[in-house]
Amino acid sequence: MKNYFSLLLIFILTIFISETFAIPAFSRKYSLSCQTCHSPFPRLKDYGDSFARNGFVLADKESPRYFQETGDAELSLIRDVPIAFRLEGYATYKHKSNEDRFEIGSPKILKVLSGGSLAKDFSYYFYFYLDEEGEIAGVEDAYFMLNNFLGTGVDLYLGQFQVSDPLFKNELRLTLENYQVYKKKIGLSHINLSYDRGIMLNYELPTKTDLYFEVLNGTGLIPASDGEFDNDKFTNFVGRISQKLDEPFRVGGLIYLGKEKLGRNNLSFINKVNMYGGDLTLSLGDKFELNYQYIHRIDSQPDTGFSKIKTNSSMLELIFTPKGDESKWYAVGLINYINSEFPGSDYKSFALNLGYLLRRNIRLVGEFLFDAVSKTTKFSFGFVSAF
Repeated sequence: MKNYFSLLLIFILTIFISETFAIPAFSRKYSLSCQTCHSPFPRLKDYGDSFARNGFVLADKESPRYFQETGDAELSLIRDVPIAFRLEGYATYKHKSNEDRFEIGSPKILKVLSGGSLAKDFSYYFYFYLDEEGEIAGVEDAYFMLNNFLGTGVDLYLGQFQVSDPLFKNELRLTLENYQVYKKKIGLSHINLSYDRGIMLNYELPTKTDLYFEVLNGTGLIPASDGEFDNDKFTNFVGRISQKLDEPFRVGGLIYLGKEKLGRNNLSFINKVNMYGGDLTLSLGDKFELNYQYIHRIDSQPDTGFSKIKTNSSMLELIFTPKGDESKWYAVGLINYINSEFPGSDYKSFALNLGYLLRRNIRLVGEFLFDAVSKTTKFSFGFVSAF
């Protein structure tokens, strides 16, 4: 009982010594509340998603004096480069077998973000982890975006991004627990649906059908060697279709076709990776949102001595905001389920996250996590802020 009291006391002290009352970069630029795009932050509403897809430009609101006047019509120079920060910190109590552990994990995340329009239909976005779990993690999202490329209606992304971004954006989740279905790698494989370098194309049909096509290195974010970012000759491909059947219902499908070279020299071998999946979103008014993802993965040879390994992964998320985007508190339930033929790759967990907004950009967070494979229980309390 003393452990729980100490945890609560430290959590309260941590919260109230944090001076994070500024507003994020896009809110500063357009003089709008975070609530315009988020509910709660960082989760995007439809308006916020449209804003991001439009190159971080509001179609119905001009940003005053956005570009610097230089007298050169061919020069697009941002007057003020938009910069924002995200800071998170937690205290955690963990129980596994007969061992209890309490720790302070603050800051868990400190990152700097920037994004905006460089010219008409040409934008950029990136963020840099100044600190992630005690280490400098570096750049993750970093890409250029061209809207309506060459007048075709196609949006083009070039750089590094999460392969799963057209599905459910892992970076915008409300839980500490990840969408493990996107992060899972099998054996020695470098391939998953998390970060990679490549090109992504998006085209929206008049029928509210979204089409995506990605061309990827398939190696994740490994450092370049001798100026080469891809460590093999293979290029991987992703196809994605998403359809809004009715206002509260959306369904989608995914296919991933890839190859990779694993091992070294005489011990090297080729692993073919095919993934197929489906997803759906069901919204009940503005109070409930249900998200589901299923991925079936086949690895031809993810390690020496293993062939044709099948992995089934799924994620189920339920979000409750009792007063819609006016809610001061919210609740999220998240189930991760991964069943693989490769030894040690199973993962089964349940997370329950409760949050309360002190401000639109500052929220208190409490999360319960149960890992059914390792029989581990974890309680985390802390804060998330953006400024």
